[in-house]
Order: sequence, then C-alpha cells, then structure tokens
Amino acid sequence: AVMSNNPSYFQGDNLPVENVSWDEAQEFIKKLNVMTGKAYRLPTEAEWEYACRAGSTTPFYTGHNLTTSQANYDGNYPYNNNAKGEFRHKTISVGSFSPNAYGLYDMHGNVWEWCSDWYGDYPTGAQTNPKGAASGSSRVGRGGSWINKAQYCRSASRRNINPGYSDFNLGFRLVVSPK
Repeated sequence: AVMSNNPSYFQGDNLPVENVSWDEAQEFIKKLNVMTGKAYRLPTEAEWEYACRAGSTTPFYTGHNLTTSQANYDGNYPYNNNAKGEFRHKTISVGSFSPNAYGLYDMHGNVWEWCSDWYGDYPTGAQTNPKGAASGSSRVGRGGSWINKAQYCRSASRRNINPGYSDFNLGFRLVVSPK
C-alpha cells in the first residue's frame, strides 16, 4: 500500500516482504513516515541483537538448538549436529512460530533483515549500546533465512550486504522512535 507494489518473489497473505534492497527500504521508510507522521527506521545492529536475544545468552532465543518447528531455515543443515528437519523451500507466514520472550516473531530464519549500521569490526572491550562503523561499503544483515543453515540463524550471526542488493531471502523489520 505504501509503495503501490510488492516486490516479493514469494507472494501471498501474511508473507514477509522480501527482495528489497537497503536503499529501497530507506525509500519505504521515508514514505511511511510522511504517511503516518511517525519516525520509523531500521534497527541498529545492537538493537536487533538485543531484540532477538530477548534476555537469552544462548545461540538462539530458543536455547542451544533451533528446530524447524521453531523457525524457517534449511532443515537439512541443523545446528551443532542436531537432528535434521524440514526444508520448506520458501518463506512462510509471519508469526508461524512462537515469539521470543519480548513477543517478537521470526527473529531466526524466514528472511535476513537489514540493519541501519554499516558493516565493520566490532569495537574492542565491553560496550553498552555499541554504534556501528561510521562508514563502509556494505550494510549489516541479521537473522538468517529460509534458505540458510541453522548456524546463520544464530542471534549473533551477521553478514555484510551491499546496500543496493536485493534477493528473495532478504527483507527488513522496523522500529519506531519517539518524536
């Protein structure tokens, strides 16, 4: 409704929008903010991981393992030699699995999610709400996707992605800032 089209490869009710570049996500956010009068944005990488972990310290908010009854990923490649699971070959409806302790759905798998940060090395030493690199050539993606191994769906997993790149396993989620 905001952009007058759905660029997704996988079309259907309640599927995540994917096939969106970081640059296109920024265009969407600008239009949405004008339409709503709110201040939506992409989360920082630190905000994304905090939201994903929901207080956990394990590889996944589900614990030490992630099954395909908990997230949408390629079940042929489970984490840490656990039992294989289903490979669905596509995105599935948002909210198909239980939420984390903060009530957030699909933080592991389904689609990679853009973060606002430039990709770079982490700062050394303990950090509180760390800031990403000041500049760079690629942006941060988090969460893993339907086509990935479980290890790429870990709370700490990250990838560097060119901001002009789009694919059928790459989308975003928004946060809203107080005005």
